[in-house]
Amino acid sequence: MKKIVRIVLILAVLIVGMAMAADPINATTETQGISTTMGVVVMGTMTNSESVVMTISTMDLRDNPPLGALGNTPAYDGGGFLPGLNPSNHWADFTYGPGIELFSLPERQAVMSYSESVLADNGYTEFNEMQSMDTGNKVVNQDNFKSTEQFDYVAFSDAMGRATTSESLLLDLVSQGSLAADRFICPFATGDNGIIPPYCNVYEMGSSFTGSQVSEITQANTNFIAKSADVPTEAAYSIGLSGTGSAAAWINTHVMEGRTAGYWPYEDFGGSGILFWNYDTGDGAIPYLGGNGRTGFMQGVDLVYKEKTTASGVIEAFSKSMAIQDGVRRL
Repeated sequence: MKKIVRIVLILAVLIVGMAMAADPINATTETQGISTTMGVVVMGTMTNSESVVMTISTMDLRDNPPLGALGNTPAYDGGGFLPGLNPSNHWADFTYGPGIELFSLPERQAVMSYSESVLADNGYTEFNEMQSMDTGNKVVNQDNFKSTEQFDYVAFSDAMGRATTSESLLLDLVSQGSLAADRFICPFATGDNGIIPPYCNVYEMGSSFTGSQVSEITQANTNFIAKSADVPTEAAYSIGLSGTGSAAAWINTHVMEGRTAGYWPYEDFGGSGILFWNYDTGDGAIPYLGGNGRTGFMQGVDLVYKEKTTASGVIEAFSKSMAIQDGVRRL
């Protein structure tokens, strides 16, 4: 008996609205572009593996964690910033005198990771691939990373051949918040009380296959570097295949978005800053006035989304598409 499995599933996850959203990282002055193309036709064995990891921040990566700059020259009150102050809820820049400067500025960081592996053993293989990586600022219809792969394989009937593939795309976004006036081109975008609140969002999507024959195409793309917050952060992955074996595709997300509670901008002692206060919990940034030093922003969203689709047997059609758009201004 012939076993037929048909799976056609389209998933779109579009996350966050005006008061809660990711603010992409702006590019460094010098940018890089990497692109590769590949084509293989072989009877026998073929392997291919790839790995991309990129971390980008608005400040210095080398002192993370925690995010945010804490500094003093020379030591102030015994060394370090005032005890208990949290850079997530106290943004400050002070000069107390010659050689005495304190700063605690908000920071944003993004981590993008992509991995892929192909093993085709004892069979006929056709493999084509195009990949590109660009660290420059992108607009909505452009990508910082993009991969397209086409893979066809048929095992030799007398050699117990088998093909195994796996692919994964991850995007991890975290921020202590930012001033909306500094991050928008659109004159009607105001953020949440003038602030883009903190967030901590991670997205992963990918697929795998193992079997004796397959015709497969996959595409992965993401953009997370932009000049302004008008451009949403995006990640997408799609797979389409038919063959004999076992296939799987999945998406995992965990989204934690903030809201702006009470805050107090001030200028004093040779500098300026903003103090945040959560009037629901009492958390605030001034430990010597009774605060506990924890973040004064509110957490407005905690979303966990997981989905996995599998098929095993003679697979006539397996198709899954996943897309995430995370931004203050979404299309």
